[in-house]
Amino acid sequence: MDLYERDRELAALAGATAAAARGTGAGIAVVGEAGAGKSALVEQACARASGLRVLRGGCDPLVTPRPLGPFRDLVPGLRPADLTDPAAACEIAFEALRAEPTALVVEDAHWIDGASVEVLRFLVRRLEVMPCALVVTYRDDEIGAQHQLRPLLGDFAKLDGLRTLRLEPLTVAGVARLLGDGPLDAAQVHSLTGGNPFFVAEVAKEPDRPLPATVRDAVLARTAGIAADDLEVLQLAATAPDRLADRVLPTLSVDLPTLRRLHDTGLLLRDRQGLVFRHELARLALESTIPAGGAARLHLRLLEALERIEPRDPAVLTHHAVAAGDPARAARYAQDAAAEAARAGDHTDAVAFLEIAAANVTGAPPGERARVLTRLGYEQYMTSRLDRAIDSVTATFPLWHAAGDRAGLSAAHESCALFEYYSARRRQAEYHADRAAAAAPAPAGGAEFIKGYLAYLRSDQELAARHCADASRIAEAAGDTALALRTAVVGAAAGLGLGTPGARDRLLALIEDAKAHGLDELASTGYSNLSYLDVEQRRLGDAERVLEESLAFTIARDIPICNHWQTAVRARLRFIGGRWDAAAEDAADVLARDGMPLATLWPHLISALLPLRRSGAVLEPARTVDDRRDVARTVDEHLELAWAVAERLDEPLRRLPVLAALAERAWLTGTTDPRLADAPSVLAAATGTPATAWVAGDLAVWLCRIGAEAPVDVLRIFAHVAEPHRLMLTGRHHEAAAWWRRAGAPFDEALALAGSPAAEDRVQAVERLDLLGATAVSDRLRLDLRRQGVPAPQRPRAGTRANPAGLTNRQLDVAKLVARGLTNAEIAGRLFISVKTADHHVSAVLTKLGLASRRAVMAQAEALKLS
Repeated sequence: MDLYERDRELAALAGATAAAARGTGAGIAVVGEAGAGKSALVEQACARASGLRVLRGGCDPLVTPRPLGPFRDLVPGLRPADLTDPAAACEIAFEALRAEPTALVVEDAHWIDGASVEVLRFLVRRLEVMPCALVVTYRDDEIGAQHQLRPLLGDFAKLDGLRTLRLEPLTVAGVARLLGDGPLDAAQVHSLTGGNPFFVAEVAKEPDRPLPATVRDAVLARTAGIAADDLEVLQLAATAPDRLADRVLPTLSVDLPTLRRLHDTGLLLRDRQGLVFRHELARLALESTIPAGGAARLHLRLLEALERIEPRDPAVLTHHAVAAGDPARAARYAQDAAAEAARAGDHTDAVAFLEIAAANVTGAPPGERARVLTRLGYEQYMTSRLDRAIDSVTATFPLWHAAGDRAGLSAAHESCALFEYYSARRRQAEYHADRAAAAAPAPAGGAEFIKGYLAYLRSDQELAARHCADASRIAEAAGDTALALRTAVVGAAAGLGLGTPGARDRLLALIEDAKAHGLDELASTGYSNLSYLDVEQRRLGDAERVLEESLAFTIARDIPICNHWQTAVRARLRFIGGRWDAAAEDAADVLARDGMPLATLWPHLISALLPLRRSGAVLEPARTVDDRRDVARTVDEHLELAWAVAERLDEPLRRLPVLAALAERAWLTGTTDPRLADAPSVLAAATGTPATAWVAGDLAVWLCRIGAEAPVDVLRIFAHVAEPHRLMLTGRHHEAAAWWRRAGAPFDEALALAGSPAAEDRVQAVERLDLLGATAVSDRLRLDLRRQGVPAPQRPRAGTRANPAGLTNRQLDVAKLVARGLTNAEIAGRLFISVKTADHHVSAVLTKLGLASRRAVMAQAEALKLS
């Protein structure tokens, strides 16, 4: 079809394909309503391209899409087994596309599946080093706020090398050109069609007929006079939104003469696997001709034909079973499709399929309905939909009762206990843990485990050990490998919290065991606990390495619930390590997502403390009153939200850090808070175990700074706080500062020096805080020095001050590679960016670190904690 008024768009696509032919990647999203000409535009651009292969696939309008649907027959080298491993699919697609210049086209992305979105996001982040023109088409009027394409569209909005083209309707002049010299009036046709190119083209094919009122009328004019049997085949094709596959045609008794007659209508095209409508609007028009009650019969006919053909596609079978009104088949195939989606790491679509299954098992026995809802709840949990997961599992309680299945009921309460805890509702979690134990027909390992896990999280290690020991014995007797591993992971994490020798190595080994057994969620939970404890106990280098591995694992296996938590842990790691811009970036990411409320505590504290430390609101009269109010409002709101989480959890590991943050605010601003009056007694009650040594130490030091009354049993407190805090509390400031410096915690190092009676130490503290950009803190110390008659260093000008705290997460990645001696070209290859982009990142890193050369970064790598 000739294209009109699309020169700009064709030029943009031509630029992308030409760049790909030269070895440089680019991405273009083509957006427009149905019939706007997206496919025709892309087809013509690909036809004009030279020097590159074209891989073109599309997404299907199934009730729930197939995992990796557009990639199944698109990417060379992608095997059926790879469809269950999204990480493998990403790597195979990347290698295939970088092997030779390629135009990769994914059409109708408004119907895309979650796994395909992740593959595309993997690819767009590597386009700079791929000779690939990636083109994605979609209808924006079908993309809602929660649509799973949204993350990819966000990439197109913010990443370099990506752009979006919007196809506008034709003008009257464009309609006139498409109509040619025929009898039709362009203005009238434009008014009727709204300038939709497909509709205009259909009208132009029959210029001597009366103008159709709708695009449907224009399409159906092509079926005038065909036999009833042929019309039924067209209607059959219309009920198969992916295609009417060649292999099913004999089963449907569609012969060659029939195909010839259908070809003459101009409505159908062939692709590599069967018959497809020339346009989705044409398919919808034919679908609308199916009489009331006839669609179910047609879908049933297709369903029965597809059931006789191998291999079966459970997603397609689900689509037809639902439309045929066959609940038993719909439930069965939807569960099969959900299992396939989960294996492919597409838990979002697994949820969608299980929702279909749940809706179609209402007449099934209660035990079967309960099992479907249990699976649905688990997948909802995996995708960070905790409230919906709780609703799904809670709905199984009466079903398990009706089925007389006490073990099922007990397991359901176990799940609810876990989901409620991650929702930051400890009281409800403990209720369900008790109900799980009471419901079990015999001592239940799962109930013992969940009680032990809740005790471990509350730092009651003695109770945790008893429950976990009971769970372990039950698991061993029952041969329950998953429960045994789960219990062992919690036991190793508890040991690590207590400082037990070998516990960390044990936890790492158990994570690998969980992976080997296909227990991805357990492996990721192990990573979550390990990374948290590494940060808590200030093994910051170890935590960095764990999080690099664990966050990649959550993405590869699509476990957003754990990714949410681990991103929060990384925010805290960056915060303690003085990488404040990166910490703020991660904290904002966590707070912007739906996920586990448990994960938000530290992001809220970071979001409060960073502006408090940086704002200069304490001692800067030049700032406006409104500015100071905005900073205070931000601090106060985040502190209150953190406190609310801590109160609901009622655990020392959550409450004490919030009290420490309140004390820091009081120290910096003079703001009194009644909660601090009880802080010494809360601190005293929380001590006594190594599991709370770090949070207790943080709070004790801050209480001393604000002059709070000493806790009742000072010696007992000192005996149960971590070493650097003990050094600070006993006045050994130089030793404390040296400890923090070795750990890589520059803010804590500076404050240790600030507590020294020696004026030169306090001056050094001011200088180090200035380097971090902790303006409010350094100004407070400047004021103290001046009051004591000690000359204080002037605040450096912003334009000349090195700012290592200003490195973003991406710049940190680059800085580490510079420290290892990699060239810009090697950095580009490692991070999948262009050499030019690497140059820009390296320049920014040198500027922020205040260093003149890469060699200086390498020389100071250890001091900068980049090695």
